[in-house]
Amino acid sequence: MPADAQEKDVSIPLVSNDEKADQVELDDQALPNPATSARTPPQKPKLSAAMIIPIWMALSATVILYNNYLYNTLDFPYPVFTVTWHLIFASIGTRVLQRTTNLLDGTKDVNITKDVFLRSILPIGFLFSGSLILGNKAYLYLSVPFIQMLKAFVPVAILLVSFAARIQDPNKRLIAIVFMISFGVSLASYGEMDFSMTGFIIQASSVLFEASRLVMIEVLLKGMKMDPLVSMHYYAPVCAAINLLVLPFTEGLEPFYALANLNPLILLSNASVAFLLNIAAVFLIGVGSGLILTLAGVLKDILLITGSVILFGKAIMPIQIFGYSVALVGLVVFKTSGNKK
Repeated sequence: MPADAQEKDVSIPLVSNDEKADQVELDDQALPNPATSARTPPQKPKLSAAMIIPIWMALSATVILYNNYLYNTLDFPYPVFTVTWHLIFASIGTRVLQRTTNLLDGTKDVNITKDVFLRSILPIGFLFSGSLILGNKAYLYLSVPFIQMLKAFVPVAILLVSFAARIQDPNKRLIAIVFMISFGVSLASYGEMDFSMTGFIIQASSVLFEASRLVMIEVLLKGMKMDPLVSMHYYAPVCAAINLLVLPFTEGLEPFYALANLNPLILLSNASVAFLLNIAAVFLIGVGSGLILTLAGVLKDILLITGSVILFGKAIMPIQIFGYSVALVGLVVFKTSGNKK
């Protein structure tokens, strides 16, 4: 499935390493950092940075391109159903891994009480669900390159939410970063030839949900560290249940009728790639510094935009390239020093 991470993509993958890189995005969707423990846990398999970073980049790009292919080329425009399926797949997958591997040993260090669930996991799950649904809905209206450019605004949204909630005090450097990224994204939007206001609003809403989710994680789950798989273990069932409540009012029975024209292997492979992205994220966050992971994410986005132009024939204007470059510089500055007081 789903971080993009947080991103933000049906990738629950969430998960860019947007909190510690900073957290690896699930589609475009980010998740909390690895759990720390007083005891010595069993050693997990290790991969070198030279091996895992290309794997993570390939899986992250594949999830995004595969979802876009599913929605637009295969004419299966049902993001709520697709996200729900990915979440159900992830819920089952994490529990299988918990029983058969040590990849989810971090669950032993996380104490989820009823109070923690109701006050933290549930509201964060609601924001996560909204981010995933809206982030995937945007692919029905906007091109992959333009969506990736808009995702550069996530750090700005995080700062603005933090400022509004008085979690972080603005300073000259942070304000400069906000204006720099905003200026770059504005130029990229201005140059978009197939601009859709509906798609823009949907993607902007997804960014707001994702930023709020990340800030809420920092506030409500401070000290409770979870890697992407452990996080998915707890959030996937919650988000799946929320989505199942939303599905009848958004897409109804249409996706179930459309399944008759869709090869089951497409859905299975689509969810599998998204789930593998979360596994890759676990290894990724342990092999490099925040700067290395940030640069890897930037390179992945550049390659993804280039690949989308080649594969889907989506043209981008020079002003968009310039604007996105400005936003990326601001993003790198934010990741390396902008979030420090």
